[in-house]
Formats: sequence, structure tokens, C-alpha cells
Amino acid sequence: MRLSRLSQAVLSANTYMGHIQRTLLKRRLECLNTYNHRTLQAYCVRGSCRRHFSEDRTSRSTVIESMTNEMYRSSKGSTNPPPTTKKKPVGTKEDIELLRLSRLRNIGIAAHIDSGKTTATERVLFYTGRISSIHEVRGKDSVGAKMDSMDLEREKGITIQSAATFCDWRKVENGVEETYHINLIDTPGHIDFTIEVERALRVLDGAVMILCAVSGVQSQTITVDRQMRRYNVPRISFINKMDRMGANPFKAVEQINQKLRIPAAALQVPIGSEDTFEGVVDLIRMKAIYNDGPKGEFVRESDEIPESVRALAEEKRAVMIEALADVDEEIAEIFLDDKVPSPDQIKAAIRRATVARKFTPVLMGSALADKSVQPMLDAVCDYLPNPAEVENIALDQGKAEAPVKLVSYNSLPFVGLAFKLEESNFGQLTYIRVYQGVLKKGMNVFNARTDKKVKVPRIVRMHSNEMEDTQEIGAGEICAVFGVECASGDTFTDGGLPYSMTSMFVPDPVVSLSIKPKSTKDGANFSKAMNRFQREDPTFRVHVDLESGETIISGMGELHLDIYIERMRREYRVEVETGQPQVAYRETITQPCKFNHTLKKQTGGAGDFARVAGYMEPIVAESNGYSKPEFREEIVGGAISEKFLFACEKGFRASCEKGPLIGHPVLATLMVIDDGAIHSTDSSELAFKNATQQAFRKAFMECRPQILEPVMKTTVTSPNEFQGNIVGLLNKRNSIINDTETGPEDFTLVADCSLNSMFGFSSQLRAATQGKGEFGMEFSHYSPAPGQLQKELIDKYLKQQAERNKK
Repeated sequence: MRLSRLSQAVLSANTYMGHIQRTLLKRRLECLNTYNHRTLQAYCVRGSCRRHFSEDRTSRSTVIESMTNEMYRSSKGSTNPPPTTKKKPVGTKEDIELLRLSRLRNIGIAAHIDSGKTTATERVLFYTGRISSIHEVRGKDSVGAKMDSMDLEREKGITIQSAATFCDWRKVENGVEETYHINLIDTPGHIDFTIEVERALRVLDGAVMILCAVSGVQSQTITVDRQMRRYNVPRISFINKMDRMGANPFKAVEQINQKLRIPAAALQVPIGSEDTFEGVVDLIRMKAIYNDGPKGEFVRESDEIPESVRALAEEKRAVMIEALADVDEEIAEIFLDDKVPSPDQIKAAIRRATVARKFTPVLMGSALADKSVQPMLDAVCDYLPNPAEVENIALDQGKAEAPVKLVSYNSLPFVGLAFKLEESNFGQLTYIRVYQGVLKKGMNVFNARTDKKVKVPRIVRMHSNEMEDTQEIGAGEICAVFGVECASGDTFTDGGLPYSMTSMFVPDPVVSLSIKPKSTKDGANFSKAMNRFQREDPTFRVHVDLESGETIISGMGELHLDIYIERMRREYRVEVETGQPQVAYRETITQPCKFNHTLKKQTGGAGDFARVAGYMEPIVAESNGYSKPEFREEIVGGAISEKFLFACEKGFRASCEKGPLIGHPVLATLMVIDDGAIHSTDSSELAFKNATQQAFRKAFMECRPQILEPVMKTTVTSPNEFQGNIVGLLNKRNSIINDTETGPEDFTLVADCSLNSMFGFSSQLRAATQGKGEFGMEFSHYSPAPGQLQKELIDKYLKQQAERNKK
């Protein structure tokens, strides 16, 4: 067959595949003329076209001729171009809404650092036609992955900010094509940027949890699991890096069951292992799936399962059905009747159990090797919920915050949640999830927190750092808007509903340091940067120490603060000086005591008078750590009026922000005021606030106070040969080793370490492991600091106070 004839057929095909890029068709043409017979037995899933080849031994020329004729017939207006597009039935408005929503997915990709999230996202964008070429996270071309748009992300090879995009996946099943619209958010894996995962999961309907085939469930995997549970997010699991040495997907599946305590079963088994990994066997349909082509864009299915994995496939299929029987009644009945469920019954059961968060299906592949990513996309469409299947709750402010279920219909009044803020060249960019109704350009929306009306001048869809303008966004969608001043977590309505929605969980910072610009002329830009970073990131805190006058920044870790310091230098051209990192200590009491304090000042005119009496006692530590301080009044007979009791509580709260011991916040302390006295002319709110603060300081020091230090759950991974060195490093820091897991080449160690002892650990770990070790830390709990450390901290604080008093 001449090349010119095939070229004409390809160009003719553009009449019914108009939006497919011509370069893509040329790529397929090259593939048809250069690939061997095995590669030709494929169907293309790139873009909107899939092309199936039979598994018989047809000659190469016959296969090419068959495809050419097929494409040529289609270009001439054939009434049955493969695959067929399912006709959309016309029904009621509700039917139309449900049909629209059934093809919509809002998903996030989350995992432990370096599990391959961004690499997998890059393949998703390529296979869906959203990008025309693949760039690696640490690629030689220095372009970087699409979703890593910041220079810092590309330089460091890590994701720092979550990034949103959207794409369309054309899924073909039984010869019928269905187009799914997917809104996707790629999240960071490092614990220091955990707020990015929090706010993404707050607004998503489902997630893909990626695990490394070698390391399995790691420390941040457990954190991500906890975040998914917090927001009731169903997930599918994808075991990545199947081509790595030591890959063991079934160990990872077992860890999901045991460590994450969620029922899981593999839907696939690998064909080959490590560097011989070729593809997977689909256990539902019992078909072998391979990827061919320069970037894996051709997916080939075969009924011929290699003999080397057939027994394993049958064994794991039985395990899958048994796991489903434990979480789904219909499969349980079939299982108990000794019948074999059909593929459709299995898929329906997996969907029911996944949406109900009773089960996570597990797929496997290698994103970097371009293998088995497309089946993961099919699983997103098959098993993760659409917006109509997720219960989203608002609080009705007009009915004492009664819960109200939101329905993702365009015809209903608008309700949306601002979940992320960014500063751009065009002003503040606000990311919004539309839960109900339609958000239109130019419409007025009401902020439920401020009760202010705001006009929406511009709506865009985000594709990483690129924007596509749109006139409106429907219910269940994610977008970004300009010109809307708000805070992260604000609820917007059309003004007709008194609704608000709960915001995301924001963890407390654990590390602080002092910071100031090197040059006084940079003061304005310094303040501008501080205000912007605080607005964008709720875990980045800034305050001025009233005693020292220093600006203090606080965050989730050293890396977190380092990134913002570097961003200040690059984006605002402000060079800064920083002090030593300071641990976020806490203060508490260990025994109860009573107090009876009177504030009395006479200055000739109206004076100050307030008497407060009661007791203070420690709040028993909960299983998850020390609780927040509490204030209670038990006044009998009106000894102190209501407005003065309110002032007493303000004094208590102010005292807890800066404890008497070393000036750090107070935890697990209860203050009860049960008696007092007022003066008809000299008593005031300020007098009772000051009296409460004085009583607090005096009583606190009599209740055997102690200092609490943050304890970090630390995970260290290194080659086995360095295990002794690492254990020695941790023992020097008085760490408690909780778990050790040894693999063929690497070992993972989990320990509780005081944050104070971990400064400088990174450089020491590199030296002890020849640069091959890595570690991650996550805040675990507060624990009493060693006695010697407490004494040193108190002495240092008293010395600083004395020096300030001299001034």
C-alpha cells in the first residue's frame, strides 16, 4: 500500500474528527508504517479516537489496509463510524441535569512525596489531549512538568502549590464512546505544604491515592488517608513505579488494608516485574492490557493472558471477589450461592463500595514508563462519584445553622465556596467550587461572612498557570474568578439563601523565626509580601513581638519557611535577615489551685476596682494530645455582672496567648471564676480584664507549670547498609523508635522525635548515608520537655525580660 493513499485517508478523517490535532494523526501514520505486527494490534486512546485491531494473525499490510478503508469510509459520511457515540436521551430537566453530572468528575491526586503524582498527572493530560508533549519533573529539557508552574518547583523537583486543570476523557466500552469532563487538582506530597492537600480535598468529590510499588504506604500516605477521611472523599489507589527494582504491588495492597484500615483489593496483576514490566491483566474482564507507541498512547488488549501470570490472575481475581463480598450485599449473595459474578456485576459492586467509602480498588502501572495510566483514567470514570452522588452540606444561618443538603443543579440558587487564593498579575485570583446554581460573569454574589455584595467581573478555567476565560460555570464545577475580595473558606450565594459552608481544617504552625529586611527601603515590599503570603496560606502566620519589636513568621517546617523567604527574594526583590528557627513550645499546669485576687487603684477621681475568685486546674490530656484552654463562670447571685464576666474571659484568652512561664501559648488549662465583687463607680470592663490577667499569672505559677515541646513523627528511608548509622543518629536525639520495616534494598524507620532535636538532622543524614537517605516529619503531639531543657528555656526568658526592662 502506498504511503500517499494512507496519508489521504488520514486527512479525510478530519471531517469527523475535527478537533483531533493533525500532528496526532501523523504520529499514528508513522506508527502504522514503522511498528511491527504486535504493535499494530492496538487501539488508540489518545484524543477522542480509539481504533481496535483483532487478535488473529492478519498480515501487517492487511491490517493497514483495513484501517485505511475504515478511516476513508468514515470521511465519506459513513453512518456507523467506530466507535459509536451514545445518543443522549431527552427527558425532564432533572434527567438532563443528572445526565450532565454523571459525566463530570472532580478529583485530586495525592500521595507521599516522590510517589509520582505530578508525573502521573502529566500522562493524564497527554492521553486526554490536554497537552501535546510530555515533560518530566526533573527532565533534561529543563521545561518541567505542566503542573509545576513555579520556578522553585522546577528547580527543586517538588510540588509546592496545588495546581488545577481540566480535561476530557473519551472512554469506550462495548463499542460505545462516552465523554467525561474531569476537573483535576495535583497536590504537594511534602508535609510542610499539607494545607494545599487540605483545601483541595475539601472541595473534591474523589481522589486518586498514589503509592510507590517499592515503599508502599509511607508516612505522608497515612496523613493523606486521614485527610481523605476528614472530608469523606472516596478514593481509588494507583500503585506507581512498577518498573522499579523491588516493586511489590501486593505488599502495598496488604499495607492499605492493615495500615490504612480500609478494605482494598487489586483489580489488576502485573505482567512481568521490575525492568521486565510489560503491562497488566484486568481481573474483571480477564484481559491482558499493554501500552505501545513512543509515549504509550496505543493501548492493546488481548484475550491471551501469558501463562506465567494466569494462575496468579485467577488467584487474585478470587481474592478481589471475596473482598467485595465483605463490603457489598449483592456480591455477598452471589458468593454464598457459589456463583461467579459477571464483569458488569463486579464493576457495579466496586462502584457502590467505593462511593460509600467502604472499599478502594487498586490499580497498578508506571507513569514514567508510560504504562497502564489509561486504565486508571477509566477507573476514575467507573468508580469515583459524580457531584450528584456526594452529600454536600451547608448551614442555614436563618435556622440556627441547621444543616441543608446542596444539590448540584444549575436551576437552583447559586452557592459556592472559595477554597484558595492566589495573587496574579491581574489581581487576586479566587478559586471557587460551585456547589449549586450557576456562576455567571457580571453577576452579583454575596459573601456570607461579611454580608457584602460583590460583582464578578471575570471567570476563568485554570490549566496550571494558564487561564481560559468563560462566561459561566455550572453546578459541580471548579473555576477561578478575579476581582472578588474575600478570605479562604468564604461562602458565596446569590443573596437569596442565608447559607454558609464549613471551611477546611488548618493545622497550627510548629516552627517560628524572626525576620527583617536587610535594607529599610525594602520595608514597603516586605510588608506587601507578608500580607500576600498570609492571605494565600492559612498555615503561614506573621506577628510582631510586642516586647522585642521583631517580626516573627511561623509555619509547618523549615522548608515551608525557606520557600517563602526565597519567594520574597525572587518575587519582591527583598533580601532579608533571619534569626535561628524557634520551636513552638506550649505551657500548661499539672495541679489545681485556688485564687482570690483584687485589683484596687485610687487616683483621686474614678479608680479601678475588680475582685475575681475561683480556681484553676489542668484539663486531663486527651488521647490525641493536650486540649485548648477553657474558661468557665459559675457565679451565683450576680456577684459579677454579665458584661464584666465577658471582660474576664477576654483577659483569660489574652493570658493564654502568651503564658507566664516562657511567653508561649497555654494548653489544657481550665479557669473557673465562681465569686467576685464590683464597685458601683470604680468597676469597669478594663478593670475586670486586668484583674483576671493578674489572677491568671499568679495562679498559673502556683499550679506547678511545665513546658510542652512538639514531638514529630519522623520517617527515615535509606539503603539497608546505613541502618546502624541512622539508629545511632536518632538515639543521640533521645528519639523513640516505633517501627522498622526492612525491604530487599531499603529500610524504613518510624520514630517519635522532639522537634528541638531535629534541627540540622538533614545534613547529618546526608553525611551518614552518602546522600542516599531521606526523611520526613509530621507533627504528632505535645509532650513535657526534659527538665534541663525547661530550666534553660525559663532562664533564657527571664534574662530577656530583665534586659528589656533595663531599656
